Amino acid sequence: MSRELKNFGLTHEQYNVLRILKGKSPDEMCVKDIAGRMIEKSSNVPRIIDRLVLKKLVKRTTDPNDKRHTVMTLTAAGFNILDLCTKKINEIFEKTIQMDEAAAKQLNELLEMVRESEI
Repeated sequence: MSRELKNFGLTHEQYNVLRILKGKSPDEMCVKDIAGRMIEKSSNVPRIIDRLVLKKLVKRTTDPNDKRHTVMTLTAAGFNILDLCTKKINEIFEKTIQMDEAAAKQLNELLEMVRESEI
């Protein structure tokens, strides 16, 4: 997976931020909310976002309700690269991981239990 993301010029953490923003779209998100949803909790989210802004995959604006807060959204390029990456990653998983729908559902339920216990 790392190799595929690298082909798109992304790291795991950057890909994760893009997915988080897409999941919240069209709503905007602040850094704190993005950090709370990160898979890797030790990630430096502001630095990751800075790099995504430089790549023009994420747009940073001021929160209209609170000028002290900065919020992020995906750009069209961000949606596009996320879609391309996700398709490629899904192809790889389909070739390497053989799991039926019932097993996938059970795995998802177990992962949710682990996530809930981390809070």
